[in-house]
Amino acid sequence: MAATNAETSLLRRKLNRSNGVPLHLQIERMLRKLISSPPYSSGALLPDELTLAEKLGVSRGTVRNSILNLVNQGLLERRKGIGTKVVQSGLVAWASLTGEMRRKGIEIQSFLLEVSEKRANSKVAAALKIPEGTIVKCLEQVRGWDNRPVLQSVSWFHPRLKLSGSEDFRKPLYEVLREKTGITPVHALEEFSAISANAVLARRLRINKGGPLLLRIRTTLDANDLSLDHAEIHYQTGVISLTLDSRWRPVDQA
Repeated sequence: MAATNAETSLLRRKLNRSNGVPLHLQIERMLRKLISSPPYSSGALLPDELTLAEKLGVSRGTVRNSILNLVNQGLLERRKGIGTKVVQSGLVAWASLTGEMRRKGIEIQSFLLEVSEKRANSKVAAALKIPEGTIVKCLEQVRGWDNRPVLQSVSWFHPRLKLSGSEDFRKPLYEVLREKTGITPVHALEEFSAISANAVLARRLRINKGGPLLLRIRTTLDANDLSLDHAEIHYQTGVISLTLDSRWRPVDQA
C-alpha cells in the first residue's frame, strides 16, 4: 500500500540524536502527529513496527516502546494478528453532532448561531491555559431537528487558532478547525453532570424552567496536548442519551 502524505512526512523527519531527548519519546511525538491525520485518525492500521524501524533508522524495540506508551495512554490499540490503530471511542464519535446525525439520516437545524469576542473567565482560562481576561472567540449555538431545539453549546477557542469569526460554523466544528488551522483534535477531557435548566436555557430549548439537562464540559486537545477549545454543552435528556462502551485492553496483545 502506498504511503499516505502524513506517513511520508513522518518518515522524512530526522531523529535528533544529540539533544538528550530519548529516541522513543521523539518517535512517540511523531506518531502522535501521524495518528491525528487521516486515514489513521479514522481507524486505518498503522505501518508495522519493522517498517517504521527501518524507515527511521532505529531498532524495532525502540518503535515498540513508543507505540506501547501511546497504547497505555489510551490513544492506540494493538490486536494480535491484525495490527495497531487509533482507539475509536464513543466519546470521539460523539464529538460531532452534525456528523453523527447525518449518519443516521437526520438533518440538523440551527436555531441560534452567534460568534462574538469575550474575555475568558477563570474556568475558560484554566482550560485553555491562557491568562484570565484574555479576549477569545466564542461560539454559541442552539441546534436540533424536526423543528425542535435539542442542545445548546458554547465554545471558547484558543487565540492561537486565529479564527476570524466568519468561518462556516454550520459545518462540523472540528472539520472547520482542520480546514482553517490544519490542526486535528486528538483527545478530549470530558466531564458530565445532571443539572436543572435556568431561565435562559429553558427559553432557548423550549422546556420548563428547572427541567433536567445533561451538561457536558469538554476541553479538546491536539497531538501536542495543547488546548483547542473549551465547551459547555447542554442536552435535553428526553432526546439525547449517552452510551459508553468500556473495554479492558491488555497492554500488549501483539
